[in-house]
Amino acid sequence: MPYPIIDAHQHFWKYDPLRYDWITEEMKILRRDFLPRDMEPVLRENQITGTVVVQSEESEMENEFQLANAEKYPFIKGVVGWLDLEADNLEDRLSYYQNFPKLKGFRQPLQGAKQRDKMLRPAFQRGIGLLNKYGFSYDLLILTDQLPYAEKLISAYPDQRFVIDHLAKPTIKQGILLEWKKAMQGFARYQNVFCKISGMVTEADWKEWKRDDFHPYITTIVETFGSKRIMFGSDWPVCLSAGNYGQVKQIMNEYFRSYTVTEQADFFGANAMAFYRIN
Repeated sequence: MPYPIIDAHQHFWKYDPLRYDWITEEMKILRRDFLPRDMEPVLRENQITGTVVVQSEESEMENEFQLANAEKYPFIKGVVGWLDLEADNLEDRLSYYQNFPKLKGFRQPLQGAKQRDKMLRPAFQRGIGLLNKYGFSYDLLILTDQLPYAEKLISAYPDQRFVIDHLAKPTIKQGILLEWKKAMQGFARYQNVFCKISGMVTEADWKEWKRDDFHPYITTIVETFGSKRIMFGSDWPVCLSAGNYGQVKQIMNEYFRSYTVTEQADFFGANAMAFYRIN
């Protein structure tokens, strides 16, 4: 490729059935360790320059594990860790994590929260308000019904870098588009929010999906965010429930084939490097 390709969303874990109870029986292909050595040949085969590793467990031990991986494997260009944004000692922890250049931001999964607008709680917003002070981004892992709350949060912090993971998980399997599309279009005006075009195959029919199934969703994101605020992410190894790495990347290759080389370079690498401040 004439430009660097950064996979802006992938995971590593040492499998434990209690800590990773979100891996269901139908996802049993994921019930094993997935470590950097497993990914190295996949990256070579798909001409990937580097990756951003995103937390898959809610603990600070996760940060230690992923930062140790990042120190050992140069292809890991950034880590999105986990912190309790409502903790009393949050500012101390943010100051501590400034000591790790590869720690780029944080994510606190919200998609399964019982309180659907948890992100609007005063304590949570206080935490969001501290991230930019210490130079950290924030990944939003949410579902479609939470997009209006996310817009309220984002509008209140115009200097904070946000990225929506996995297109906010639209219901691709059922082809439901309009409600999600209308909610997503509201983010066009916010220059501080990006979107990862990732995680789509696991929202589709795992055994019967076709590349065309994804086009209306990708088009919505490109039209909403433009070519400078979108990123490629594989969601490996979670994607293996529905397709291999090459299949996921080929969806993107085919969709963006008609775009200019500059637009392709932005989507496949430059935007992630800018957002996560990767040198």
